[in-house]
Amino acid sequence: MANSRLPRAGLAELTAFITIAEQRSFSAAARVLGLSPSALSHAMRNMESRLDVRLFNRTTRSVALTEAGEQLLRRVRPALADLDDAVGEVTAARNRPSGTIRISASEASAKQLVRHVLPDFFARYPEIHVEFVVDSRLVDIVAEGFDAGIRVLEDVPRDMIAVRFGRDMRLVAAASPEYLARHPAPKAPHDLMRHRCIRFRFESGTLYRWDLTHRGKSASIDVDGPMTLGNVNLMVEAALAGIGIAWVPLDHVAEHVASGRLVQLLPKWSPTFVGLCLYYPANRHPPTALRLFAEAVRAWGERQLSDERTKDPRHPVKRVGARNQKPETN
Repeated sequence: MANSRLPRAGLAELTAFITIAEQRSFSAAARVLGLSPSALSHAMRNMESRLDVRLFNRTTRSVALTEAGEQLLRRVRPALADLDDAVGEVTAARNRPSGTIRISASEASAKQLVRHVLPDFFARYPEIHVEFVVDSRLVDIVAEGFDAGIRVLEDVPRDMIAVRFGRDMRLVAAASPEYLARHPAPKAPHDLMRHRCIRFRFESGTLYRWDLTHRGKSASIDVDGPMTLGNVNLMVEAALAGIGIAWVPLDHVAEHVASGRLVQLLPKWSPTFVGLCLYYPANRHPPTALRLFAEAVRAWGERQLSDERTKDPRHPVKRVGARNQKPETN
């Protein structure tokens, strides 16, 4: 603004003027502003000289505003308060966490975080955007441009930071009573070779190998059967239909086993392993948005694990099938 009078009284001088008016003392105002009384008095005299108006009536004991000073105070105080608010808003916006987090995840794992973590997270950090790309493949998150991934701990590369949030998982063999009426239940892992099994194929094309463990012994079975699927829920449906034996996470069939619609087979050979983790590169400083998201996931996960330990103080965990990806990711 070419005709602005602001240069005649800068923001620092106007702030000093308001402080003197509020404190009604040059000495008190000087302490608030961190100036010497003489410097503050000199600044006000210069301001009055440039404006060509007297703003204060001074005595040895008191300071009072003149009529012109009162008029200036009424106009300037709210204006400077608005300016201070505007600067505060800009600073807050600059410091408010924002950005997009791209995460490779299975549908089941993404569903857990959507349901239990993201509502509170978005309420706290409304400027952060989360993008889930659902995929059952073991994705190279760095090569494919993801900030993070979600998989069971055994499938997380060793050079990643893993934030555990899922309960321990257990794989079980299950079949319907109708199927078992036609085919005697297996007594040992190798008996599965003679059964009609429902196989799982990853999007990478790899067929899942059934890894069974019991008291330090292990058996890796390449099963055969009439059906191959790429979705755990469909495998459960196939087992319910009596098509064959499914090898799936216990959580997917527990209700059906309890109701008698499915029968758990070889229960002593059902391995337990560490559940889901959010993971990201260890050799990179994570963006603020990802760091905050990881903290939220960790906090929820700790509550989950605490509840689990309360129910089962033994809290058994085994690492099985070192690089045989689990079909829990659907």
